[in-house]
Amino acid sequence: MFLFSSLLAVLGAWLGHANPLHHEPLAVLLLPVGLTLLACDAPSPRSAFRRGLAVATLAYLGCLYWVAVPVHYYGPLPWVLAAPCPVLLALYLGLWGGGYCWLMRLLGPRLPLIFAGILAGGLWASMELGLEVAFTGFPWLPLAAGLVPRPWTVQALTWVGATGLAGVLVTATTLLCCPGMARWFGSKQAPPPLSAWIARALGLMLLAAWVFTGHWQIQAPRTENVSPRAIVGMAQGNIDQSLKWDESYQDGTVERYLTLSTSLLENPGPAPDVLIWPETAMPFFMQEPSELTERLLAFVRRTDVPVLTGAPAYALDEIARSVIMFNRAYLLTPDGRTNSYDKMHLVPFGEYVPFGEYLPIDKLVQGVGDFRPGSDPGPLVSGDLALGMLICYEAIFPGLAQERVAAGANVLVNISNDAWFRRTSAPLQHLHLAALRAVEQGRWLVRSTNTGISAFVDPQGRIHTAGGLFTVAAASREVDLLTASTPYHRNYQLLMIGIFMLTVLLAAWALIAGTARKAPQR
Repeated sequence: MFLFSSLLAVLGAWLGHANPLHHEPLAVLLLPVGLTLLACDAPSPRSAFRRGLAVATLAYLGCLYWVAVPVHYYGPLPWVLAAPCPVLLALYLGLWGGGYCWLMRLLGPRLPLIFAGILAGGLWASMELGLEVAFTGFPWLPLAAGLVPRPWTVQALTWVGATGLAGVLVTATTLLCCPGMARWFGSKQAPPPLSAWIARALGLMLLAAWVFTGHWQIQAPRTENVSPRAIVGMAQGNIDQSLKWDESYQDGTVERYLTLSTSLLENPGPAPDVLIWPETAMPFFMQEPSELTERLLAFVRRTDVPVLTGAPAYALDEIARSVIMFNRAYLLTPDGRTNSYDKMHLVPFGEYVPFGEYLPIDKLVQGVGDFRPGSDPGPLVSGDLALGMLICYEAIFPGLAQERVAAGANVLVNISNDAWFRRTSAPLQHLHLAALRAVEQGRWLVRSTNTGISAFVDPQGRIHTAGGLFTVAAASREVDLLTASTPYHRNYQLLMIGIFMLTVLLAAWALIAGTARKAPQR
């Protein structure tokens, strides 16, 4: 049983998340099934933890192999030092998987079968919540991300979000699969037949509701008044990362984006209401007067079309007598106004080095110094457009998209530079994570990247690709400027607290029940 369960978990992760060979989205459900079966079959909670740690680490390692690529090529570290980096990151995620198996083996046998299944879903959802906040957060491989290529599978995100959907699906698959084992959590006998059949029926009902509502919601005609609308254009420059920060290539970089944008303006039909360029598309300080900045401003004035572009920025800290760096998005308007957003959630070891004064390593970002986070989640406004900004890594955090919409965003914008990852699974995994935010918040998401994958994602999670990987591309599309909030958005805090509290209450029940059974009888 150990080998079978391990194979399920590993293949579930490797095939269920985007990979270079074959992606089968529904296979991602095998990951929690395999880990739960491991917990069921383990002779003790300690054994369950060890098994879960080993198997989950292997499962996540196959999805995170690409971490070694930017570390080696842009760190730069030799392969002998870069190769352990994905192993360490997978081991970190494996600890959470091991903890899930330990708690299931410890608490599951003390609950009725159905409530043990609910506990499984609560533990998994709580694990995904924990990954959002622990050590600055790394929620890269949530269960729902693997499902994105099948849009009907993620429609429930509008109600319960990625975390809630993971909890429901883990509960359903646990109730379906685990009662059929010869042993249930190490007990000498299988569960009572009636209890097992009730559990299976409930699991099947949950899956049937998921399938039915997903297909119904994605096919249902829209009844909401979606006016106003806007045409959004984007340019994907495909600038070589090794040349991007070379001053001799700056002129060519600006010219490429101006040419791509001009091609969109010359297309038949209405002109775009805004042009979006990627993260740090302009690899120089736009706040300083220069010929390159003036060319860009002149283009905006001449075409009468606002441009949103990424660029580094700085401020002077007079007290500390130092320079503070920002990863900034500028919105340049024809009337000469410049609005900006500074990235709020920075990438550890990419944009800053945690405990950098103690660690003998440098960050991965080339060309400028350590960044500082911004503090204002408000949208960048141009006419009817209220653009909620998610720069690069920020798109993987549900809470950040929640903040942008709460601040008034009617379109989510994810600008990124995924050139670091080269031709690996990471750009597609990143796109799938960003697509989750569109469905959760009921907003169009526009994704503009340097080397791909640029895309428009509608509020139902359907991806309309605008540029392939490592291609020069330009595209425009009409998007709805939506203002209604989803049930997930309205109940975000309640849902997160509710998931955690339900899990705690079930765990407390299990512990109290176990203590009562061990108490001496009088």
